[in-house]
Amino acid sequence: MNHHNHNSCSIDINLADQSLALLDANGSTIIRYPVSTALNGVGEQDGSGCTPAGEHYIRAMIGAGQPANTVFCARRPTGETYTPELAATNPGRDWILSRILWLCGLEKGKNRGAGVDTFRRFIYIHGTPDTEPMGLALSHGCIRMRNDDVIELFGYAWPGMPVTIR
Repeated sequence: MNHHNHNSCSIDINLADQSLALLDANGSTIIRYPVSTALNGVGEQDGSGCTPAGEHYIRAMIGAGQPANTVFCARRPTGETYTPELAATNPGRDWILSRILWLCGLEKGKNRGAGVDTFRRFIYIHGTPDTEPMGLALSHGCIRMRNDDVIELFGYAWPGMPVTIR
């Protein structure tokens, strides 16, 4: 879909229907993906485990060129590739796979600044194991996507890209 001017695209995340839409300059949906957001619902407080609402942008893009199912820890590839066998030996691990789009809030006092800062809370759009259900709010605050979907989305994304979470 290279005929789209990527720099006019934006991302709209709808918490109610657990979907992420890539929008063109006119606000029309180019593509829609199922996602999984926070089990604890919407919220901006540090330590809440909630997905923050409001206006954000992509502050950093991590994982370009890495194979699908690359495991990240502290935003670095661990050298592992996710498999069901690896998962079995690491129960309860919050898997961050394939790509990371690290979000930063734009609304001071709501999702930016002391105690409510999306960036400092490490809120990402990231890949998750295929065994994890989509369309259900189960994450620790991040926006989880299928690996193929987050890799595709990463191809459209750019640092500074607007992201609305509602």
